[in-house]
Amino acid sequence: MNVIESSGHSIHFESALAPLAALIENGKYSKVFVFVDRNTSEFCLPFFQEMLDDFTGFDLIETDPGEENKNIDFCIGIWKTLLDFEADRKCLMINLGGGVITDMGGFIASTYKRGIDFINIPTTLLSQVDASVGGKTGIDIDNVKNMVGTFALPQAVFIETSFLKTLPERELLSGFAEMIKHGLIVDAAYYNELKTADYKQIAPLAVHRSVEIKNEVVTEDPQEKGRRKILNFGHTIGHAVESYALINDKAPLTHGEAIAIGMICEAYLSSTNNTLTKEELEDITKYMLSLYPAYQIKSKSFKELLGFMQSDKKNEHGQIMFSLLNKIGACDYNCIVTEKDILESLSYYNNQVK
Repeated sequence: MNVIESSGHSIHFESALAPLAALIENGKYSKVFVFVDRNTSEFCLPFFQEMLDDFTGFDLIETDPGEENKNIDFCIGIWKTLLDFEADRKCLMINLGGGVITDMGGFIASTYKRGIDFINIPTTLLSQVDASVGGKTGIDIDNVKNMVGTFALPQAVFIETSFLKTLPERELLSGFAEMIKHGLIVDAAYYNELKTADYKQIAPLAVHRSVEIKNEVVTEDPQEKGRRKILNFGHTIGHAVESYALINDKAPLTHGEAIAIGMICEAYLSSTNNTLTKEELEDITKYMLSLYPAYQIKSKSFKELLGFMQSDKKNEHGQIMFSLLNKIGACDYNCIVTEKDILESLSYYNNQVK
């Protein structure tokens, strides 16, 4: 369970970061930067230093937390900081944090001077099972998720579930949504195991299984030209809802809360446009609503949500593309549905939470 070999790098589990010291030494890096937000600086950086025997041979770059800061303006500030530190192409960036940090840190590293090495140390459940694995980096443009980014592999990923002890329950639940998705698209038995699990006390083996599933899919299709698209189940509608809430709600949804809504809506589409059974749709809907808070999607927002979906980076030839379940544990991709069906799926969700 300790190491998963991925394309060109290794994913280490529960290793107390021991291989990291060797990787830094062998890389003969001119400088090492640790990229954090204020939360991970306070709660995770001390643990990181402790696991590396109070490692101090790095410069710290700190940013504000939150999806709203995952944009080009913050990237420009960090690129300028790297210049101020006289960072050359032989330096290393360690991204210590959640999905925002690994997404944005990877993007910054992969573009600075046409690319420097980076390592991901994800500290949230969401980033451990999703954002840090797979070689995608990205930032948001005009609140459209991950519109600018690169495919760039880290030198390594280090997953330490001890970091999860620093998280509030809501953040654990956010990451749990991606684990549920992994079961729905690939492994029905894993999905059923998760239905009996406690998201507040995630077993390391479950984290490992989710990473294993994502890595298998990504290794088969690293550039997302085919099967990797199944990882987008729940995300076409989910990202639209997340973007809408970020702009319009006083308390924006977490990524996992939005994706849970998206999975219910897209499970509905899977039953009307694919072969997911009514019983399976009811099972998914009931389970999601038992975990995630109800969120009324205002009918006046439907047009704006469609606008976000039409800007989705996965679309082709002007068509909104979906990944839809054909049963629990199996998923198809490049599915096209009508605008009428999309609106019906949003109404279906609203009717379930009345």
